[in-house]
Amino acid sequence: MCGITGWVDLKRDISSQSLIVQKMTETLAPRGPDAEGLWQSKNAILGHRRLIVVDPAGGGQPMVRRRGDSTYVLVYNGELYNTPELRDKLSGRGCIFQGHSDTEVLLNAYMEWGTACVSRLNGIFAFAVWDEKGQSLFLARDRFGVKPLFYALRGSAFMFGSELKALLAHPAVKPEVDAEGLAEVFALGPSRTPGHGVFKDISEIKPGHSLMYNDAGVRLQRYWQLESREHSDDLDNTVAAVKNLLLDSIERQLVADVPVCTLLSGGLDSSALTAIAAGVFGREGRGPLHTFSIDYLGNEVHFSPNQFEPSPDAPWVNYVAEHFGTCHHYINIGTTELVEALTAAVRARDLPGMADIDASLYLLCREIKKQATVAQSGECADEVFGGYPWFHSEEALTGGTFPWLRAVAIRSEVFSDDLVNLVKPQEYIDRRYRETLSEVPRLPGEDPLEARRREMFYLNITWFMTTLLDRKDRMSMATGLEVRVPFCDHRLVEYVWNIPWQMKTCDDREKGILRRALAGILPEPVLNRKKSPYPKTHNPAYLEAVRTWLGQIIHDPSSPLLPLINTDTVRRMTQAEGDLFDKPWFGQLMTSPQLFAYLIQVDTWLREYKVSIV
Repeated sequence: MCGITGWVDLKRDISSQSLIVQKMTETLAPRGPDAEGLWQSKNAILGHRRLIVVDPAGGGQPMVRRRGDSTYVLVYNGELYNTPELRDKLSGRGCIFQGHSDTEVLLNAYMEWGTACVSRLNGIFAFAVWDEKGQSLFLARDRFGVKPLFYALRGSAFMFGSELKALLAHPAVKPEVDAEGLAEVFALGPSRTPGHGVFKDISEIKPGHSLMYNDAGVRLQRYWQLESREHSDDLDNTVAAVKNLLLDSIERQLVADVPVCTLLSGGLDSSALTAIAAGVFGREGRGPLHTFSIDYLGNEVHFSPNQFEPSPDAPWVNYVAEHFGTCHHYINIGTTELVEALTAAVRARDLPGMADIDASLYLLCREIKKQATVAQSGECADEVFGGYPWFHSEEALTGGTFPWLRAVAIRSEVFSDDLVNLVKPQEYIDRRYRETLSEVPRLPGEDPLEARRREMFYLNITWFMTTLLDRKDRMSMATGLEVRVPFCDHRLVEYVWNIPWQMKTCDDREKGILRRALAGILPEPVLNRKKSPYPKTHNPAYLEAVRTWLGQIIHDPSSPLLPLINTDTVRRMTQAEGDLFDKPWFGQLMTSPQLFAYLIQVDTWLREYKVSIV
């Protein structure tokens, strides 16, 4: 994995401005701690930071190749999992390779097939190709947005970067936020509208989209989308297809020239990755698979089951690690370091995020990085197979809104009257919800309830899954760790998208079809374990710590947060006993402690990024 950035200006000679792009590139150093590179010409400067995963000698960037009198320059962040097939096809068309990196394969693919190359890629990627002769810049992002890519246009200057901080390092891009950006932070946060950069006039290339910038301006194009069709396979063949696709995806994503591990919670998804990876390691003689799990000091005392967290992970982690003979590492996080990491998580994301849920992942990845460079994680299985509680709730299905955004009215009480009048939280949420439903690929003649479930899957894949992938990328790459997500293989998602709900939930279980596919791979107890999300701390010391910190903020007259909140309401909330929410106000985990921590992160963001509200 890497960090990419660049500046193109077709009407101005910027060849003497390389220091600016060098600074933009330096902001991405955590994403690529192993090497850096810069390429420049009269109208384009591209920067790259490299995390070496494949072909240390032959995969350096920016990568330059020539064909005839044309020069192509590539900066790329990601991994291609069908590199061997692409290399064979390109070799058959006369391409000659100097190394074995997927970077060289990608650049040759663009030189051979042009912008259409993206449809041939299986992987996670964000990349830019500059055509010096044609004076054009092509950007593309993977189908589900696993890898980030932001851009901004200022006059004739076009800037792009893996993270917002790279763009903000350019003098023409200011940390300004308007009413819509505030709505993203306060109404939708920590989720974000696909394609929205929050800062004024900064955009993100949407998943499955590409962008061409040339003398005709900026042209966006969607190169991939889900397609709805009748599912013709019977149950047995469907189970076999899911199993084969998953096995192939996991095995492809174990390829690396550096140590690879898995994240293990003892749940269905992470246990599946671990079981299959351990089998591959054993077959290939790669030694024991290393696995990692997270927990919090005090949780063994303070955890109590609830609808969203039915059981602690630790006993299940032990069981799976012993069953498959992995070398397991327990990462236990204390309250003090968790609270301190809230600011590091903001810097990693460039925005307020999922509070301690972000911070703990950052700390986990930082520990993993000490022993591995690549990890596999079980993200996306719940969005793809329908594992979340709201897939199975009549209230959520008929609620007419994003099911992970709850208690909007209570949350809005935190906002100042001026902010509520400016952003109109409920109206903004409703507008984004309607926009998303208008995109759903419909299946003519589909049963109304089945059609509604299809909407629910689309909402989850395009919104909630993107939020978690965004979190995973920023927190992992901030520590120089590459995380791969095999359940996000587009072939698997495309197939499961059209499996009817009754078949998806066969055996009257959430993700029943996945459980059947994993029969014989996982032991029965793990196959039957009820879903439990990424763990959070239940230690009351954490609540007390963020309560105290937020109290200090609201008593600080210099805090930029104060004009945006109702300080009397927030003060009362911090003094209240018990939890303010009977259900999480966001996702499955975020209740009162996370609301306080989110406001702390907003304050941190406003201060450190010197945000101007315009």
